[in-house]
Amino acid sequence: MNEIAIFQQILFKIGSKTFTVGHFTAAFMSIALIFVLYHYIVKPLLRNYFIKQKVEAPKAKSIRRLIQYIFLLLACIAFLWSMDLDYILYSTDYENSARNVKLRISTIIGALLVLQIARVFDWVISRVIEKSYEKQHKEDLQGNLINEKVLAEKTTAGKTVQYFLYTLFAILFIRAANLDYELIHYANSSLTVTSILIAILFLLAARLVVFIITELVLFSYFNNNKVNVGSRFAMNQLVKYVVFVVAFLMAINALGVNLTVLLGAGAALLVGIGFALQQTFNDFFSGIILLFERTVEVGDVIVIEGVIGTVKRIGLRTTIVESRSNTTVVVPNSKIVSNNMVNWTHYDDKVRFELQIGVAYGTDTQKVKDILLELTRANPYILKYPGPMIRFVNFGESSLDFEILFWSRNFIVIEDIKSDLRFAIDKAFKEHEIEIPFPQRVIWRK
Repeated sequence: MNEIAIFQQILFKIGSKTFTVGHFTAAFMSIALIFVLYHYIVKPLLRNYFIKQKVEAPKAKSIRRLIQYIFLLLACIAFLWSMDLDYILYSTDYENSARNVKLRISTIIGALLVLQIARVFDWVISRVIEKSYEKQHKEDLQGNLINEKVLAEKTTAGKTVQYFLYTLFAILFIRAANLDYELIHYANSSLTVTSILIAILFLLAARLVVFIITELVLFSYFNNNKVNVGSRFAMNQLVKYVVFVVAFLMAINALGVNLTVLLGAGAALLVGIGFALQQTFNDFFSGIILLFERTVEVGDVIVIEGVIGTVKRIGLRTTIVESRSNTTVVVPNSKIVSNNMVNWTHYDDKVRFELQIGVAYGTDTQKVKDILLELTRANPYILKYPGPMIRFVNFGESSLDFEILFWSRNFIVIEDIKSDLRFAIDKAFKEHEIEIPFPQRVIWRK
C-alpha cells in the first residue's frame, strides 16, 4: 500500500461525510504547528517584551489571553479546513447578482480572529504612540503638575488608533463575507456600506497623522531647535489644514463623488457665495497670510484698536486675543492684516515704556535725576540692561518736566509697574522735600 493510499484510507463516516487518515493527519499537523509556534516562539517573546517594557501585570495578563484566543481561533480554522468541515451556514442565490452571500463557519471564526488581532494592534500601536508622547512631554507629566491638555491629547490619540483599527476590521469583515450592500445608486456611482467606512477611515487616518507629525515629529524638532511658541503654532496649523483637506477630498472620492463634476456644477453657486461672503473669504485668506508671514504669532502681545492683549489662537477666520482685563477679544484676521497694528514682541521680548513727572522750578535737577534713577533701578520688573534713563524734557509752564524711560518684559501688567513707580516717587520726593507742582497761572492786570 503506497503513501497516498494510506492517507485516503477511510476511518469512519457520519452521514454522507467521510473522514480519512489524511484529514486527521492534516488537522494534527496544523494544530501541532500552531501550538509549537505559540509555546516556543510567541510566548517567550511576549514574556521578554513585558519585562523589557515594564508592562503592568494585569495588562500583561490581558494581552497574553488575547494572544491565546488568536492562536485558538487559528487552530479552529485549521481544523475546519483540514477536516473539510467548513460548511455554509447561510447563502443567497440571486440570479445574475454579484452580491450573493455565502456565510461559512470559518467566516464567523475569521471575524472573531481579525477582531482579536485588531485589539492587540490597538494596544501595541497606542502604547508606542503614548510612550513616545510621554517621552516628548515628560516635563508636563511629572509629579503633581500634570497638564490636562497633554493628558487629553494623549487619550485622544489612543482612541483614534482604536477607532481606526476597528473601522478597518469592519471593512475587512464586510468584504470577506460579501456583505457590501448598495445603499444609494446615482449616475454611474453607488454609495455602499464600505465606501462610507472607507471615508471615515480616511478622516481617522488624517487625525492620527496630524497627531504623529505635530506632537511627535515636529515637537522634537521644535525643542531641539528652540522654536518659539508662535512658530510652532503656525507650522502645526498648516500641517493640520493640509492633511485634513487632502483626507476630506479622499473621503469624498471614496463616497463615489466625482470632484471635477462637483466643482463644475457648483462653480456658479460658488461665485454667488463668494460675493455674499466676501468679508468672510477676506478673513479666511488673511488667516492664511498670517500663518505664512508670521507677523503675528501665538504668545505675541499686540495693540489693535486700542486693545492690548496676548494672542492665544490664530484661526482661519479670526484671531483670539486675551486682553489685560482677562476678557476674550475676537478679531477678524482682515483687520490685523490691513489695519495698523502694534506688535510689542515681534522681534524682541522687551519694550521701552515712558513715565512723565514734573517738579517745581528751583529744584535741583541733578538730585531729581539721581532719585528717579535709583527708584527705577530698584524695581524688580524693570530691566537692568538696557538700563533706565532720565530725560529732562522741557521747561514747562508750571514745572520742570522729566521723563523716565525704562525697559520691561512684563507687558500685560505694565500699568501696575508704573503705578508702583509713581508711589515710590511720591514717597521719595516727600522725604527729600521736592515739590510736585500743580498747574498755575499768573495773570497780570494792567
